[in-house]
Amino acid sequence: MQTKGIILAGGSGTRLYPMTAVFSKQLQPIYDKPMIYYPMAILMLAGIQDILVISTPEDTPNYEKLLGEGTKWGINLSYKVQTNPGGIAEAFIYGDEFIGNKQVCLILGDNIFYGKLDFLRKAIENNTGGTIFGYSVNNPSSYGVVEFNENWEVISIEEKPKQPKSKYAIPGLYIFTGDVVGIAKNLKPGPRGELEITDVQLEYLKRKKLKVELIGRGIAWLDTGTPENLIEASTFIHAIEKRQGRKIACLEEIALEMNFISREKFIETVIQLPNCSYKDYCLDVIK
Repeated sequence: MQTKGIILAGGSGTRLYPMTAVFSKQLQPIYDKPMIYYPMAILMLAGIQDILVISTPEDTPNYEKLLGEGTKWGINLSYKVQTNPGGIAEAFIYGDEFIGNKQVCLILGDNIFYGKLDFLRKAIENNTGGTIFGYSVNNPSSYGVVEFNENWEVISIEEKPKQPKSKYAIPGLYIFTGDVVGIAKNLKPGPRGELEITDVQLEYLKRKKLKVELIGRGIAWLDTGTPENLIEASTFIHAIEKRQGRKIACLEEIALEMNFISREKFIETVIQLPNCSYKDYCLDVIK
């Protein structure tokens, strides 16, 4: 089944003010690349080539300038303006025509994953309703928390509970079949006045069509909601790249490895980059 991708890169980014006074959070640098490169890389590595970016009226032109139509990476990028932050689940309403009857993988623009992505590819392949992920954390009360039984069947989902029923937080990465649009349209705003992604998950749970896949130790999930998180994520990416000599989220390299573009197209794209360490790395890839 073909899977579409959505990156939700809206929100006000108030916790990062004054950094976000001019540019949105997802345009802030994580080491040597804009933050949005990292979720874009995840979708591309999962084999997804049709991607919708949803952002604010002020920032959408910046994303269009940064990413373009995606042709240089062999993908199709489109954009939607979210006039007011209305919750994560509202993304599916904005993506109605884009999704159609296809499966959709939604990733939040401030979520960074590093490691082998077999867990995501497998989940996309096996999804029959809704699939969420569980990631063990020390502070689950700061996140949505999933509880499951001994058969890994979801029992409950709670948003930022004071007494979490498990240590497994739900990262900002979700897979749903095309009926998610209808579910989102029938939601009522929660206490925050937004359409909550938790309510979407609960509807699939009610229909007995919600699965949870655990993300194991080999995967790092980095949150980027605070200034401390930003510098920690940048330090992590820098350390890995320096040790391995390989860039994380180099979209040109990923496009080549995934056969989204030919070697000739890769060279053509790289030559047009300005002189910088990113270009030097891409030139080394050619060698």
